[in-house]
Amino acid sequence: MPSTPQASGLLTDLYELTMAAGYLETGFDARATFELFVRSLPARRNYLVAAGLDQALDFLEGVRFSAEEIAYLRTLPVFQAIGDNFFEYLAKFRFSGDVWAIPEGAVFFPGEPILRVTAPIIEAQVVETSLLAAINFQTMIASKAARVTQAAAGKNVIEFGTRRAHGTEAGVLAARAAMIGGCLGTSNVAAGMQFGIHVYGTQAHSWIMAHEDEGEAFRKFLEVFPDQAVLLVDTYDVRAAVDKIIALGRKPRGIRLDSGDFAADSKWARKRLDQSGWQSVIIFASGDLEEERIAQLLAEGAPIDGFGVGTALVNSIDSPSLGVIYKLVEIEYHGAVRSAAKFSTEKVTYPGRKQVYRFHRPGGQFESDIIGLEDEQFPNAEKLLQPVMTGGKRCVARTNLFEARERCRKQVSQLSERLRSLTTEPDSSPVSHSEKLENLLSDARRRLRAAART
Repeated sequence: MPSTPQASGLLTDLYELTMAAGYLETGFDARATFELFVRSLPARRNYLVAAGLDQALDFLEGVRFSAEEIAYLRTLPVFQAIGDNFFEYLAKFRFSGDVWAIPEGAVFFPGEPILRVTAPIIEAQVVETSLLAAINFQTMIASKAARVTQAAAGKNVIEFGTRRAHGTEAGVLAARAAMIGGCLGTSNVAAGMQFGIHVYGTQAHSWIMAHEDEGEAFRKFLEVFPDQAVLLVDTYDVRAAVDKIIALGRKPRGIRLDSGDFAADSKWARKRLDQSGWQSVIIFASGDLEEERIAQLLAEGAPIDGFGVGTALVNSIDSPSLGVIYKLVEIEYHGAVRSAAKFSTEKVTYPGRKQVYRFHRPGGQFESDIIGLEDEQFPNAEKLLQPVMTGGKRCVARTNLFEARERCRKQVSQLSERLRSLTTEPDSSPVSHSEKLENLLSDARRRLRAAART
């Protein structure tokens, strides 16, 4: 039988396996350290929010190659000259490495390692693709959610996007990441069960349209859900619908606007509901919302109590990808340790095992980060990378999503106004590299040039 889909060793790029075969066939028995980080900020982002660590660790603990998968690999032309040793190795494959990571919900910046892997080089190579996918997607969504919830200025935001996600698995994971980024809950019931996320939702336009009379549709729904009904009022005419609900004399939990002039309709509805003594009835808005529109609605004084955000959130529609990369930074072979770096134009990477050192002002506000080597000492600095896996076994508890959401909220609130801005880019990066790390990079350059001359 195949491995479970989430932990199949085939969830990798072919070149990871060809390199694995190459290492094994040539006896290159090295221990390697790779670091996963974002090279540069995507458009309209001043900071990022780490997410996806639980799924990355789940994969590392469970990754296997089944007999059926190995049989498939044997059929590939690229492996026709490879002996049985490689396939026997895959049959016993287990990840045995050590992992350090930034906790989920933490704010970070380009160049800072989100995750560091030290393992036998074949193991570290094979897991690259899945680690990148796990961290890239959820970090992208959590970072978008932080912007959306910041724009909502304390109003509740519910993730509504599974039907617009790139597949149902993406929808579930997007709901998880959105909560880390600040959302109150999700419409996705599977995500609610799997991750303990609060779920929300009552009715669609089809409920209203299925009934001959809109008022009858409202009445029946209120009978079934007397305490939870949030009634959809824009199927035909918002103001007529609100009047029909009031005429029923049965107070719903709320009303939902899904189209139209949200500012004007919410103001009218709030006044009408308040005149009826229904001050506690909430007004919820959904439909093609994103952070800029939410911020504009609130700036116009729209009395909206909460927002449902779907397409723009689960696809991070304004910036739908992150430049997350996974690069070799150190190699240990035959007892000798060598730093590794990349020097190609515009793609330079720093060598050595690194740590992110964070500094705060006396009042707790974020000041700056220094990326340095793991053994450096900076008084009063917080170390962001922490051990999360030892010898292939998780050594931390699973992420508490409520704690991760609070971590995100707190850290975003500690950023400068310019870094928190939804529209303005910061004047300069808040991140620098330590002198020791810069010297190591220079040493690696000199070593490479000397080797090239030889």
